[in-house]
Amino acid sequence: MATGTPHPQDLADRTVVVIGASSGIGFATARQVRRHGGRVVMAGRDPRRLGRAAEEVGAERCVPLDAADTGRLREFFDALPGPVDHVVSTAGSPFYATLDDLDVDEARTHVGERLALTLGVAKYGGAVVRDAGTLVFVGGTGGRRPGIGTSVTAALTAALPALTSSLAVELAPVRVNLVAPGFVDTPLSASLLGDRLEERRERLRATLPIRRVVGPDDVAAVILHLMVNEAVTGATYDVDGGQQLVPP
Repeated sequence: MATGTPHPQDLADRTVVVIGASSGIGFATARQVRRHGGRVVMAGRDPRRLGRAAEEVGAERCVPLDAADTGRLREFFDALPGPVDHVVSTAGSPFYATLDDLDVDEARTHVGERLALTLGVAKYGGAVVRDAGTLVFVGGTGGRRPGIGTSVTAALTAALPALTSSLAVELAPVRVNLVAPGFVDTPLSASLLGDRLEERRERLRATLPIRRVVGPDDVAAVILHLMVNEAVTGATYDVDGGQQLVPP
C-alpha cells in the first residue's frame, strides 16, 4: 500500500479510479467526483461509450478494461502513473435463472468471475491506494429475499459483505466498504426489464417509502460519502429507498 498523504476531508485534488464508469452508477460517481473537485480515471469495457462518458465528465484519463480479465486488471493498476486516493468498482451484473433453466457451468463462471474481480481490485487496487483512502465496491440487495430464480444472486449478495469486512481488516489503513443498491433506474435495468420497465417504475413510486425511484446519483452520493468519512470501514450501506421494508 502506498503511503504519504494527509487524511482527505473532501475530494479537491484527489484522484479517484472508477471501474465500470461508462454509464449508470459508475458514470454518476465519476461526474460527482469531478463536481467536488476530484480527478477521475475512468475504466470500462466499451471503448466508444467510455470515450463519450470521459469527455462529458472531463476525466483525466480513460482506459478500456474488462475487469473480469485478471491479467488486464493487474496491468491497468500497474500502469497508473502514481498512487491514487480512492478506487470504486461498479463492475458486475446480476444473474437470474430458475433451477430448471440454470446452466450450472455458466453459474460457476459467473460466481467465480464476480468474486475474482472483487479480489483482484482489492489486491491490485489496494496496492496503489494511499493510506486513509478507500476501496468501494457496488453489490446489491436483490438476493436478500428468497425467491425463485435468485439462488446465484442470493449467494453473492450474502458473500460480498463478508468479503468486504475481511478485506477491511487485511488492507487497513486503506478502508474498504460496500454499497448495496436495490432497483436503480439505469441503462442496465432498462436492458433487463425491457417493456416492463415503466411498470416497475410506477410500482416503486407507489410502494417505496421515499415515493420515487432510486437513481444513479443517489448511489453515487453514498459512494462519495464513504470516500471522505474516515470513520467507516468494513461496512455495507443499503441504498434502496426502503425497498426491503415493503412486501415484494
